[in-house]
Amino acid sequence: MRSATIILGGFSIMAVAIYVAVNVLMSGDTSQFMYLEEAHIADTVIICGEVFLMCLVCFLSIKYKKYYAILISMAGTLPVLWMDLTGRAVEGNTHFRIDTFAAVMYLIVGIVGILICIYASGYMKDYHHHHRDVVDRSNYFLALMFVFLGAMFGLISSDSLSWIYFFWEITSVCSFLMIGYTRTQEAVDNSFRALWMNLLGGCGFAAGLMYCNLALGISNLSQVTDANASELVIIPVTFFAFAALTKSAQFPFSRWLLGAMVAPTPSSALLHSATMVKIGVYMLIRLSPVMEGTLTGIMITVIGGFTFFAASLLAITVSDGKKVLAYSTISNLGLITACAGTGTTEGVWAAVMLVLFHAVSKSLLFQTVGDIENCMHSRDIEDMHGLIIKLPRLAFIMIIGICGMFMAPFGMLVSKWAALKSFVDSGSVWLVLFLVFGSGSTLFYWAKWLGKICTVIHQSFELEDITPKSEMVSIFPLTAMIVVMCFAFPWMSGHMIQPILDEAFHTNIPDVIGGSDVIIMMIMVTMIFLIPIGARFLSIGKSSKMTMSYVAGVNAGDDRHYIDSFGKERALYMSNWYMEDFFGEKKLLWPCIWVSTVLVLVMLIVVVGGAI
Repeated sequence: MRSATIILGGFSIMAVAIYVAVNVLMSGDTSQFMYLEEAHIADTVIICGEVFLMCLVCFLSIKYKKYYAILISMAGTLPVLWMDLTGRAVEGNTHFRIDTFAAVMYLIVGIVGILICIYASGYMKDYHHHHRDVVDRSNYFLALMFVFLGAMFGLISSDSLSWIYFFWEITSVCSFLMIGYTRTQEAVDNSFRALWMNLLGGCGFAAGLMYCNLALGISNLSQVTDANASELVIIPVTFFAFAALTKSAQFPFSRWLLGAMVAPTPSSALLHSATMVKIGVYMLIRLSPVMEGTLTGIMITVIGGFTFFAASLLAITVSDGKKVLAYSTISNLGLITACAGTGTTEGVWAAVMLVLFHAVSKSLLFQTVGDIENCMHSRDIEDMHGLIIKLPRLAFIMIIGICGMFMAPFGMLVSKWAALKSFVDSGSVWLVLFLVFGSGSTLFYWAKWLGKICTVIHQSFELEDITPKSEMVSIFPLTAMIVVMCFAFPWMSGHMIQPILDEAFHTNIPDVIGGSDVIIMMIMVTMIFLIPIGARFLSIGKSSKMTMSYVAGVNAGDDRHYIDSFGKERALYMSNWYMEDFFGEKKLLWPCIWVSTVLVLVMLIVVVGGAI
């Protein structure tokens, strides 16, 4: 009954999201604002909601003796409540804004997010079957996922900064509750780390919100991003950008996303693809035109580029599949952040395209890793050796997901090309170096994982694939979406991303992707399918010969064992190189956190202090 309800309700929400998004994308007027004549009830509900969230955080902080979270929660909420209750808040011009960017986000949240919820309905049964020590609260977990999606829809649709702040805080609390689902000490510690970091970002958002109302006399995000706004608008923009850095897990706030792995896989898939981290980059893309040429934009770009490079290096040094995906998320979000910080049309184009492809690919990869873990009782990359033979269906799906993250002609690589162009135009050598070397290390860890999956050992046996059909209802559409988007990216550029540029920069922007670029990418797409088919056709009728692996000339003959220097037969095992001695987590993580902390402090002190 629960699964049927989730599937029926989920597809209903998905249908409505697609309907609204298509109407916006196909209509001539792509930027629509709405003002509510009677907003007092809604404002009262939001005020009560903010009080409830603060009280909930205080209660749980006292329960688990994490008192610092109480202070941070009150520091963000109480000043906003004071401003609202004393009548000092400015009456906004609009409450809702539905434009092309909102429509694109509707598709991400409505399709990817709902598919993750459907996947979770089947996954949680297997999860508690393998984790009998965890109390089954799956109904509570699934309800949180839908509350999360509701907050995302509300945030995307809102133009009122007060409303955005309310939905912003809901996502912080929801992620905190989901990460602490198992109630183990590790889960509690990691959930409170996520909470205090995101509440700190909430304090930054609250500061920007109050400055807009009390000093600038504005209360809408569209007024902040207006090109004709006051020069002092860079102060709230800096506060909002700081909040976005915490939400998108950029250095030095990346540890909360790494700690989120203790939660069940659907939580990770949702946080990394359709909800939590996408809010941060969503806000940065909204603010991008205002940040062009400012110190805030420069610092945001440097922090994003540094995060992209450092996180990609750290991803090389770990073998836990979910941790690799976590570092990959932080790295790609760093690239999106850097693109948004440039404030150029190419940067915004690349950022939106990266958001689209990353959401689909990362959701698929997390779900597939979760299913592999259920089948093999391990998510370690080293245990995925020969997965193409052991679990061929899941291996094929994972290969598509990995290719979507770094190979041509998938959109991630196309977006990096646009990002490189925006970095070159910005005149920053450091950003170009970050992108080049970060992309090289990205290629390293994805190709390493891909090679592990595809390496075939003689006498490997297929394992039982126990993935339920309810989970495939989510995985198959996501797999198909990656392939379809590979062909459809020229249309996506013209009809989904180009209008976003026109709306953001208030002018008609020339196409970022030209006709020759499209032809080259289509040739790549075609060759992906033609080369394997041609190779298969040429091999028909020809005999194949099985060649033993070379093991220093002492292969035992079965390709699974070798003779050591003492004449004893030992099992053959091939392992990847993780370079922990060069830049492992123990050597690189904390220096990166301290460097990025200095960058963030410089941004806040110089920009805000200088403007004041």
